[in-house]
Amino acid sequence: MSPAHDTAAVLADATGTDEGALAQARAFKSVYVYEAPVRLWHWVNALAITVLAVTGYFIGSPLPTQPGEASANYLMGYIRFAHFAAGQLLTVGLLGRAYWAFVGNHHARELFTLPVHRAAYWREVLVMLKWYLFLIPQPSRYVGHNPLARLGMFMGYLLLSVFMIVTGFALYGEGLQAGSWADMLFGWVIPLFGQSQDVHTWHHLGLWGMVIFVLLHVYAAVREDIMGRQSMISTMVSGTRTFKD
Repeated sequence: MSPAHDTAAVLADATGTDEGALAQARAFKSVYVYEAPVRLWHWVNALAITVLAVTGYFIGSPLPTQPGEASANYLMGYIRFAHFAAGQLLTVGLLGRAYWAFVGNHHARELFTLPVHRAAYWREVLVMLKWYLFLIPQPSRYVGHNPLARLGMFMGYLLLSVFMIVTGFALYGEGLQAGSWADMLFGWVIPLFGQSQDVHTWHHLGLWGMVIFVLLHVYAAVREDIMGRQSMISTMVSGTRTFKD
């Protein structure tokens, strides 16, 4: 496929983007993509994941004992509280994001759906993979997420986030003890994995999986801004995607 390929019908088939939006993007070089609730969720979600990653690391690898009287030190308590609060924020945000997928524009649904039954989608995934591997000089252009990014968001963020939420609340329910709301909703998770330590281990591994995803996500966004000649980071601030060429 030619790097300059921009046929609206094929891109619409691959990404679910309507032909009118693509025509508008070509005519004006910019198009409104992400609505305000999606952008707000993105940045709040980024903050929650950052707090969860930092505090989760220290929960898994606690700091040395603090000097002085134990009653004067509550550092790990604050760390755990921040972790629990950020986890609840992440959960509420994801539920709100799922709601907006129903009431927002079609770009709001890209996180939750994959057109895996369309051959054109997988062809475009291959094109974008070649682009990221420096095998072609230019990528195809997309109004919303490109097909490879869409696959990465679904597998690397959505499914992993659901896994971390479920296992996290299962561990949280242990602290609240039997009969608590967390235990009643997620108490089935620990027996499913075998024992509490197994859930701790998988939850901790999920932390590193999320860190790897974030690093790749940021790298891809910055790279597209520079080499792909289309706005990425600023799009999640203004909502408008601009094509620089």
